[in-house]
Amino acid sequence: MYKTILVAFDGSEYSRAALIESSNRVKRHGGRIIMVHAVYFDEEEFGIAPEQREKRFELGKNVCYQARETFSAEFNIDIESIVCEGEPPDVIGNIAREKKADLIAMGTHGRKGLKRLIMGSVTSKVIVNSQCDVLVVKRPCIECVGEYKSILVPFDGSEFSKKALGRACDISKADSADVTVLYVIPRYEEMIGFFRTESIKKSLLNEAQKITDAAKDLAFSRGVSIAATIQEGHAGDRIVEIASAMKHDLIAMGTYGWKGVDKAIMGSATERVIMNASCPVLVVK
Repeated sequence: MYKTILVAFDGSEYSRAALIESSNRVKRHGGRIIMVHAVYFDEEEFGIAPEQREKRFELGKNVCYQARETFSAEFNIDIESIVCEGEPPDVIGNIAREKKADLIAMGTHGRKGLKRLIMGSVTSKVIVNSQCDVLVVKRPCIECVGEYKSILVPFDGSEFSKKALGRACDISKADSADVTVLYVIPRYEEMIGFFRTESIKKSLLNEAQKITDAAKDLAFSRGVSIAATIQEGHAGDRIVEIASAMKHDLIAMGTYGWKGVDKAIMGSATERVIMNASCPVLVVK
């Protein structure tokens, strides 16, 4: 399904986790990997210490060479590496388009290890601007074999969630994976400012049932039978909790939810899931 995977690589444990995940996938299903290392060097820094530019390029080349040699031999797969200068999100996006990558894999954080900074500057920008799917990996998978067996799809009936479900169905066919859709009923009191009556509770539950039934119909039309669960609370928190409790090994979700506002969603549900989920998160474009 994914034939060209671009791995954003900086030598950190998080980027190595993305490389391991991608290598397992390619070994089992075929395809190729392109490692990309971005060397960022602004004009002000260049004026103060111009010699650092060449040193960073050499460091990037060495880091990628060692990883490429190690992983190519270990997994017996083709890996290409590219080192170039520029803002990491721009470099990753541009090379992904140039190489016609159909998946970008990256770690939750970069070498700086600052969660908010990296999520605000690199990972989130790649997710918002990428033309292809983005797989975000937090930690190396010890038991990875290049396939997923249990996929959780947050589903709210939006076009974005429908695309995520469609991709989950594709993976299910390739991996024989179980798929579960999750609809989270928002807390009515927080949305409206009133206490919820029994009639309102029933109405919200009926609406949730219609949405999950629509998800089942959509999956069935693609030849996949799925399960559904309805929960209540904050979407990001419930997604993470359910994925952990049910031991899902992949969360597939849309870039945005029903609000359709990129910064609002990236600042809440999507970002919260990416930061806190114990399994990889596939953000479907």
